[in-house]
Amino acid sequence: MVQVSRLFPVAAFVLLAACAAPEGEYPSLAIRDVERVSGSMEVEPAPPLPPPPAASLASLDDLAASALAAHQRFLAVEPEARAIANSAVGASRGSEAWARGQVAIANLEAQRSQTMIALADLDRIFVDAATSAQATESIAEVRDQVGAMVDQQDEVIQSLLARVAG
Repeated sequence: MVQVSRLFPVAAFVLLAACAAPEGEYPSLAIRDVERVSGSMEVEPAPPLPPPPAASLASLDDLAASALAAHQRFLAVEPEARAIANSAVGASRGSEAWARGQVAIANLEAQRSQTMIALADLDRIFVDAATSAQATESIAEVRDQVGAMVDQQDEVIQSLLARVAG
């Protein structure tokens, strides 16, 4: 009786040899003439998107004014907060100077939150307009301005937190 383990390599060789075909019998993979692109197609420009509702545009001015007022309040309290935070540099965690620095930074964060509320409302208006297939350019412009204010406030807060890390 012949062992199966001896027949396996022979059977595998026979099966693999049967799969091999002489060169030249396979179709070419080169691009055929019917697959070549020819001609051109004119695409009509998309019609302009309608503007957002007047109520949304009116609220843009209100939100921009609210964000600017909050930013002005932030800038007004920043020098005092910076001075308090600078006096807390090197103070040990839990000390009086450290606590005063943390409170000053928290006050700045509270002022920043007012600007961020306006930014969140602008984001909502932007998403509503975009999902309703309305023009978003005017909304994006105001949103970018308010976003720049928030970014500036974030930089100030992060720099003060790094100084009072204690």
